[in-house]
Amino acid sequence: MTQAILTINAGSSSIKFALFPVARDLKQTAVISGQIEGIGASAARMSAKNNEGVKLVNENLPIASPNHQQAFDHLFKWFGANAAAWKIVAVGHRVVHGGEHFSKPLKLDRETLTKLTELIPLAPLHQPHNLAGIHAVTALMPGIPQIGCFDTAFHRSQPNVAQIYGLPRHLTAGGVRRYGFHGLSYEFIARVLPDHSPRAEGRVVIAHLGNGASMAAMVERKGVATTMGFTAVEGLVMGTRVGSIDPGVLLYLMENKGMDVKAITTLLYKESGLLGVSGLSQDMRDLLDSDSQEAQEAVDLFCYRIARETGSLAAAAGGIDALVFTGGIGENAVEIRRRVALLTAWLGIKLDPEANARREIRISAPDSNVDVLVIPTNEEWMIAHHTKTLLNL
Repeated sequence: MTQAILTINAGSSSIKFALFPVARDLKQTAVISGQIEGIGASAARMSAKNNEGVKLVNENLPIASPNHQQAFDHLFKWFGANAAAWKIVAVGHRVVHGGEHFSKPLKLDRETLTKLTELIPLAPLHQPHNLAGIHAVTALMPGIPQIGCFDTAFHRSQPNVAQIYGLPRHLTAGGVRRYGFHGLSYEFIARVLPDHSPRAEGRVVIAHLGNGASMAAMVERKGVATTMGFTAVEGLVMGTRVGSIDPGVLLYLMENKGMDVKAITTLLYKESGLLGVSGLSQDMRDLLDSDSQEAQEAVDLFCYRIARETGSLAAAAGGIDALVFTGGIGENAVEIRRRVALLTAWLGIKLDPEANARREIRISAPDSNVDVLVIPTNEEWMIAHHTKTLLNL
């Protein structure tokens, strides 16, 4: 049997997983990857493929409305029956929130889990499900080492002024500060960027664009600013999340529309963003294909906010030498990249239209003052790498 590391990203209704063989040179392509969707729903479904893209499974779970524990139980039984050549020797988890103190990956134990549980109020829509995955693995594979990799960790290198709000100090001391997210994605881009640009050590802006979207600036491959803050709802307009909004709007909704915390949470996280503005879809592909004025306005707003944040992040970094697109939209939406480049041309950004259409890694024109690149992110490999390194596998 070949030793392997399993990576887990447990969400509210899904579990994404990937299996990486333990080797001196940890390859960036998982030998098995997939997900279980619809946890808690009447019918959950598991799908998986191998490193050649061949489907290994695509079927409903035999349990109605499974919880995370039952979904993991099904996953490990499937591995036992269909992946007997692989011996899972460690599990690496994506944990959304590490708070102020967890600034690097670490081995998970009872004391650490207690501290991570205390952070649930800071990420109530994400942290409980990350922890549920850890507890499920503990129950099903007792004794196997588990590593937590934090989505906030990359941003701990930011200067303090980039992390605080204009609030009384006792609230800041109590944890109300800008944490930032998507850190594993940014860390991966920072790691591989020197392979693609001679300006990697300079002033770089990264746009992680997907259903959840954020941007970050780094200098010498260390984070100096990011668009998300205390929660993953601040910053860019996203699939269903509103992005930055005047807090006075929320006070108005509470005082004049009778909305309570639950209603406002639903509004901000699930009913806004591209879906709310378009009234059609949260999927950028649907919006780009639509002739609806509302759909086009949603796309315009998405690009406008990216352009504004690019200028803001360039200011935080003291300029811009490279712009990197990543994430589902960033990697695949040729039109979004084209529009953003037009809106940020004043920064010296200029695309090569043919390179952009061909989806090449380098899409900037020869006379562009800024390197523009498209680099697929790989958070799963980043988790596997940290797990292997920390456990000296």
